[in-house]
Amino acid sequence: MPGRHVTELSSPSGVGLLRGYGRMPLDEAVDPGELVREPYRQIIGTLDAIGSVGLAQRTSEMEAERGRQGIVFTAQQNGQPREQVFPLDPVPRLIGRSSYQHLAAGAAQRARALNAFLADVYSGSPVPSIVADGIIPDRLVRGAPGFRAAAAVLAPGGRPRATVYGLDLLTDQDGRWVVLEDNLQVPSGLGYALANRRSLAAAFPDLHSAAAPLASPEVIGGLLHRALLDAAPPQCPRSEPQVVVLSDGPANSAWYEHRTLAGEMGAPVVHPDDLTGDGSGVAARTPEGLLPVDVVYRRLGADELLGESPAAVLLRNASRAGTVSLANVPGNGVADDKAIYAFVGPMISYYLGEEPLLLDVGTWVLAERSQYEAVRGRLGDLVVKPVDGSGGEGVMIGPDLSAAQVAAVEAEVAASPERFIAQNVIRFSTHPTLIGPSLVPRHVDLRIFVLSGAETVVVPAGLTRVALRADGLLVNSSQGGGSKDTWLPR
Repeated sequence: MPGRHVTELSSPSGVGLLRGYGRMPLDEAVDPGELVREPYRQIIGTLDAIGSVGLAQRTSEMEAERGRQGIVFTAQQNGQPREQVFPLDPVPRLIGRSSYQHLAAGAAQRARALNAFLADVYSGSPVPSIVADGIIPDRLVRGAPGFRAAAAVLAPGGRPRATVYGLDLLTDQDGRWVVLEDNLQVPSGLGYALANRRSLAAAFPDLHSAAAPLASPEVIGGLLHRALLDAAPPQCPRSEPQVVVLSDGPANSAWYEHRTLAGEMGAPVVHPDDLTGDGSGVAARTPEGLLPVDVVYRRLGADELLGESPAAVLLRNASRAGTVSLANVPGNGVADDKAIYAFVGPMISYYLGEEPLLLDVGTWVLAERSQYEAVRGRLGDLVVKPVDGSGGEGVMIGPDLSAAQVAAVEAEVAASPERFIAQNVIRFSTHPTLIGPSLVPRHVDLRIFVLSGAETVVVPAGLTRVALRADGLLVNSSQGGGSKDTWLPR
């Protein structure tokens, strides 16, 4: 039987591509006794049969093809932004059926609660009900960097303000799924999840031929389009609304995804300068002529639509008039603020009357004096994050810092504690990843997506991100992380 030897790794060095892998306490594919876990045996066996030389060649060819297709992302290298091929590791990640069912139920629950929070915050009431009832302090809501009072009137008709929601999860030392953060502004990853499946299937058909029935990411375009159609404005004159993808163009780090998702939906990509019209209607200039616009899938920053550019004024006027819908609505940053994250569990109980299905990371909101005092002087044991950070920007992992660096963090936080949260360090799971000629353990997280239209739908696709540095905990693509094809059960 090909690959039979991988079911019993010899201690301590292992064999084949896993030689020297070692005993990893939180590995998803190799147990602490250095035995390959049953779901991964055929995968590791197939990769062993390909061998390190074959793997290197196929991976190189796969990366070159991804470059030709423009599957790129902007990442930090030596402190400078640089466009590169979005890295894809050849070892797929498996999510079991029971795990996925739990994740899907918890993600949908969280999406409903966060959309209820956004509706409450931007209801026009002088005080949101969740604030009036003492669940969240008003200063954390209105003081959140992502709160935009001007956005309150930009969702007429009661549609969900976060049509597309992405949440990042990891498995902790007890094997439990934990939500790391929420993304309700312009979450990216759907297009890359689709590209990863296509790339790996083309480069490694032998892996896919041996796989159990998998959920297909090919449904992404249809599901996204359906959710955006459900976001039709109240005064839409068409039985099927016209959707466009609004992008700031090739300078955007996720430009590949903008084009890919537009293509999957059969919708055009338009630039703000392409828009024309007035509050009674908006159109986009395209090579085929003027195209009426009903739903704008926003893939640029919220402030670009809250400024005074002609396109921003046009879209705000049309949105207020109920002739154009914006998805996601500007102002959603108040819901994925790192300080607000600490209150999502109470939100679920408050708005839905349910117990949270997914766990959160233990968090101290440093804007609260008592919570800051509880961690002052021991930030070297914690993770410190700016409340408005994204993509791993500004994250400081205390145990990885020198004494001088910890002192600098303590001083920065002391100067403006309201700008930060602190969290427990979670040593999360690892996964075999091809580095050079061998498979080595690297930390992974998972981003999954929820679409909120007439129904709340969890997309049957995920984006696994992997830290490519040994012992690295930052998996964000913008910080030099890679990705894996994520296999979900059908």
